[in-house]
Amino acid sequence: MSKISDVVEEYLEVIYRLQEQRGVAKTSDLVRILNVAPGTVTNTIERLEKNLLVVHAPYKGVQLTDKGFKIAMNVIRKHRLLERLLADFLGIEWYEAHDAACQLEHWISEEIAKKIEGALGYPKTCPHGNPIPTEHGEIFEEETQSLIELNIGDGGIITKITDEGRSLLKYLSSLGIKPKKRIDVIDKAPFNGPITVKVDGRSHALSRDIASLVRVSKL
Repeated sequence: MSKISDVVEEYLEVIYRLQEQRGVAKTSDLVRILNVAPGTVTNTIERLEKNLLVVHAPYKGVQLTDKGFKIAMNVIRKHRLLERLLADFLGIEWYEAHDAACQLEHWISEEIAKKIEGALGYPKTCPHGNPIPTEHGEIFEEETQSLIELNIGDGGIITKITDEGRSLLKYLSSLGIKPKKRIDVIDKAPFNGPITVKVDGRSHALSRDIASLVRVSKL
């Protein structure tokens, strides 16, 4: 592919995010997140596979090839640097920065990304705590655990929120659940029930699905 289109970049970015969370990107998740018809996803995945950007295993899902991963890292790098710029310099709320960055990430060059990175003082993470890839496509993940892995009585410092959807981030923000905050698990309901946590002296019940998106460094 001589030129990578915005659509291809968007697909590879979403596949990377899903692969990071779940090990594989299911086509049903791509339909939901990208808000496109199933047939459109199927056709695009076939095109990506033809260009050696992904590998698709029927009934299992999609994974990036090395070539696809490299492109995805470039997009993720620009996206997270833009999020940092929007939040730190322009005062955009951390839960709104993701959507704004999505509109801009395809339009800046790597040279501009490097200038943004320097102006920001070479940040390591985006406002949501997710690592910013280097200009060489390397990404350094801090060792963390999700909230659902913690036992009752365990506590930790929130390192990142792996899902950057605006509604979820705004909800977590209203609970005080943000990177660098301390969080303690005070109860875990049986039969896959909610997890009760304490942040800033207040208790909140989180579903297992939401709790799995909050990563912490255990204390």
